[in-house]
Amino acid sequence: MGLNALIYHGGEGIHMPSPRDLPTCPKQGPTFQDGQRRVDYVLTYHVQKPQSVRRKTSRFADYRILRSLRRSLSTMRSGGTPPSKEDPEIAAHKHRLDYHEDDKRFRQTEFEDNLREVGLELEKDEGNKIPGIGFLKIHAPWNVLCREAEFMKLKMPTKKVWINLFIHKVTAPLHPKVEPNRPQNKYFLLKRTRCTKAKYTMGITSLLGNGVYTAAYPLHDVSILPHISIPMRMLLSFLSCRKYFGEKIGLYFAWLGVYTQMLIPAAIVGVIVFLYGCATVDNDIPSMEICDPRNNITMCPLCDRACSYWKLKTACGTARASHLFDNPATVFFSIFMALWATMFMEHWKRRQMRLNYIWDLTGFEEEEDHHRAEYEIQVMQKTLKKQDMSPKVVKGFLLSFPLQIGVTFAVVFGVILYRISIRAALHMSSNPTARSNIRATVKGTAAVINLVIIIIMDEVYGAVARWLTLLEVPKTDKSFEERLIIKTFVLKFANAFSPIVYLAFFRGRMVGRPGDYVYVIGSYRMEECAHAGCLMELCIQLCITMLGKQLIQNNLFEIGIPKIKKLIRRRKSDMDSQQQEDYNMTLERHEKDHFLGPFVGLSPEYMEMIIQFGMVTLFVASFPLAPLFALLNNIIEIRLDAKKFVTEVRRPIAARAKDIGIWYNLLRGLSKVAVIVNAFVISFTSDFIPRLVYQYMYSPDGSMHGFVNHTLSYFNVSDFQPGTAPLQPMHLGYEVQICRYKDYRETLWSNTPYDLSKEFWAILACRLAFVIVFQNVVMLMSDFVDWLIPDIPKDISLQIHKEKILMVELFMKEEEGKKLLRDNHTNQSPFQPRSRPASHTPSKC
Repeated sequence: MGLNALIYHGGEGIHMPSPRDLPTCPKQGPTFQDGQRRVDYVLTYHVQKPQSVRRKTSRFADYRILRSLRRSLSTMRSGGTPPSKEDPEIAAHKHRLDYHEDDKRFRQTEFEDNLREVGLELEKDEGNKIPGIGFLKIHAPWNVLCREAEFMKLKMPTKKVWINLFIHKVTAPLHPKVEPNRPQNKYFLLKRTRCTKAKYTMGITSLLGNGVYTAAYPLHDVSILPHISIPMRMLLSFLSCRKYFGEKIGLYFAWLGVYTQMLIPAAIVGVIVFLYGCATVDNDIPSMEICDPRNNITMCPLCDRACSYWKLKTACGTARASHLFDNPATVFFSIFMALWATMFMEHWKRRQMRLNYIWDLTGFEEEEDHHRAEYEIQVMQKTLKKQDMSPKVVKGFLLSFPLQIGVTFAVVFGVILYRISIRAALHMSSNPTARSNIRATVKGTAAVINLVIIIIMDEVYGAVARWLTLLEVPKTDKSFEERLIIKTFVLKFANAFSPIVYLAFFRGRMVGRPGDYVYVIGSYRMEECAHAGCLMELCIQLCITMLGKQLIQNNLFEIGIPKIKKLIRRRKSDMDSQQQEDYNMTLERHEKDHFLGPFVGLSPEYMEMIIQFGMVTLFVASFPLAPLFALLNNIIEIRLDAKKFVTEVRRPIAARAKDIGIWYNLLRGLSKVAVIVNAFVISFTSDFIPRLVYQYMYSPDGSMHGFVNHTLSYFNVSDFQPGTAPLQPMHLGYEVQICRYKDYRETLWSNTPYDLSKEFWAILACRLAFVIVFQNVVMLMSDFVDWLIPDIPKDISLQIHKEKILMVELFMKEEEGKKLLRDNHTNQSPFQPRSRPASHTPSKC
C-alpha cells in the first residue's frame, strides 16, 4: 500500500479518505482567513511605511554592490590599503543593511512565487497587532506532504496492529494528540526552494542570513498546550516527543532519560559508601589519635609570622569529616563507577539501536549539508580569499585560545592568593571567633568565589568559542556545530575543573618544609593541606560547584533568561505594558510564537550534562554523593527542558538523526579519563596508600596504631629563616623548641636532617604501582563488559534479520509473478511457424 493511501497517526496505519470525503469544517488551531487551511509554517519580515522618494530598483542596486566589490578588489590588487578585517557577524549585519526594501521585496516575491510553483499555499498578514512585522503564513496541501514524504523516504506502517490500536485508544486521554512530520516536510521543501535570479544556492537559510526574512518557525500545536499541566511523564513519552519535536530532540530526551535512570544505582551505592564512612568514623584509629587530647603534639605554623604554633587535636573535626569520604569503600566505589560508566555507554547504544528500529532510522542517511548563509555572504563580499583569511584564522586561534586557558589558570592562581592572604589576615585578627574558624572560613569563601567565577567565565567562554568558530567561517552547519562544540567543551571543561584539579593534585605538593618553604610573588607562601589531607576541601569544592552550577546556572538561568529575553523583545516592539496586556488575549498563535525565544539548538543542554557527567565520574573517589546530586538535578532538568521547549521557545524544526553525534565520543573519552583520574586521586590525594604501607611494612603489630606519628616529621624552631618565625611564640603558653609537620623526612639526629626519608620513596613507589595496576585492571574489566554486552538487542537483530528475509522473499515472489505473467503471455500468443531456408544436407534415416 502506498503512502498516498495512508495517514500515520499514533503508530497505526489507517486508510485515508479521498479528498472529496475530507471534512470541510473549520480545523482546530491557526488557520488562514478562510478558516479551513491550516497554518503549517510562518515566515516573518520587516514592514516599513511607503516612502515618497524611492531608491533605484533592485537591478541597479545589485549593480552598485557588484561595482563596489570590484572597486575594492582592484584596490587590493593595486597595493592599496586592504579593507579592515571585521567579525563575520558584523559584516553580515552591515551586508543586511545594504539591501533596500525594494531589493528585499524583489527576493521575497521570487521566493514566494517559487513556493507557489511547488504547490504551497501562502497568505500574508501585515495588518497584525505587532507593528513593523509582517507574517507569511504557509499551508501545505496533502498531495504536497505526500510528495515530500517520498523525497525524504519517510517510512509508514502498511498494516493495522489491533493490539497497538487498542492500547492507543485506551491511553489516548493521557497523551496529547501530536501529528508527526508535518513541519519537517515544510522545512525540507523551503530549503530546496531556490532563488535563482538572486543567485542564491539555498532557500530559506540564505534568505534568513541576508535579512530578507527575519525568522522562520513552525507553530506550536494548540492542542498540546493545555496538557502542560499534566504530569510531565505523560508528555515525555518517546513517541510523543519524537512526533512533536523530531528524532534529534527525541534522542536527546531519550539519552537524558537513560542517563537519569542509570544514576539511580550509582546514587544508591554512593549513599551506602557515605553511610559506611559515617558508621566507621568512631572506629577509625588515625582519627582517634588526632582527637586524643593525650597526644600533646605541637604543629608548626601554617603561615609566616602571623600564624603561631597549634595543637594537632584542633584538627579533630576535619579528620573525622575526611573519613566520611576517605575510607576503603571509596576504592570499591571508584571501580564500581568505572564499570558503571561502561554499562551506561553500552545501555545507551542498545537503547539507541532500539529507537532507530522503532523510529525507522536503520536505513537513514543524512542529507547533503549545504553551505552556511554567513559563508555565502563572505564569499560574495570577496573576504574569503585564502591569502587573507588563513593568516587571520591562524593568528586569531593561536592568540585567543591559549589566552583563554591562561586566563583560567590566572583565575585559579588569584583564588590561591586569596586563600593565602585571608588566612594570614584571620590569624592576625583580634576577634577570637574569627581565629577559631579560620579553616571553615577560608574553605567556604574560596569555594563560593570559585563558583561565581566559573559561572561568569562560562558565559564569557561560550561567546569566545563562538567568536573563534565564526573567525574560521566554516562552510557547512555541521562543520560549524562540531567546531563550536569542541572549543566550547575545552574552554568550559578547563573553567569548571581547573580549581578541582589544583586541589586534588597540586595543593600541598610544592610547599617545601619549615625553614625552606616555597614562595610565590615575593613573600606569599604556598598553601598546605590539613593533616587529614586536601580531600575534604576537594569534596567541599565539588559539592558547592555541583549544587551551584545545577541550581543557579542550569535551572534558574533556563527559566529566567528566556523570560528576560521575551520581555526585551516585547519592549522592542514599541508596545507598553498596558498595551501588551490588552493585546495578549487577542493575539493569534503565530503572533504569540513570535514573542517566544528562538531555538538555539541542543548544544547548551548537552554541554550541561557532559560537564555534570565529568563531575560524577572524574572525581567520584573524593565525593561519593555526586551521583545523588546529579540524579536530583536531572529529575528537575527533564521537566524544565520539556516545559522550555513547549512554552518558552519557538517550536524547533523537526530534524532527523540516528545518534547523538559527537557527544557520544566526548562521553566515551571522559569515561576513559575518569579511570586514570580516580587512580591518581586514590593514590596521591587520599591516605589510602600511606595507610596500607604503614600497616603492612612499618606497623609493629600490623594495625593502624601509631600511623599519625609516623606521618609527622620533626623541626627545630631555631632553623627558621630570618623574618619567618611566629610573632607570638608563647601563644600556647609555653616555649616551643620542636614542632611537627606532615612529611616523610629524616629526623633531626640523623646525618642528613630534613632530607626525604626512605619511607617517602617507598610510599611513592607504591602509589605509582597502584596507579598502573588500578588503571589496567579497571580498563580491562571495562573492556570485558563492553565485549560481553552486544550493541544491538537480540530481539531487534532477529527482527532486522527477519525483515531482510521477508524482503528477499517478496522480491522472489515478484520475480516469479513477472515470469509467470511472461509465460502466460507467450502461451496465449498465436503460433507462427518460422520459414526455414532449404537445406542441401541429405536427411538421415
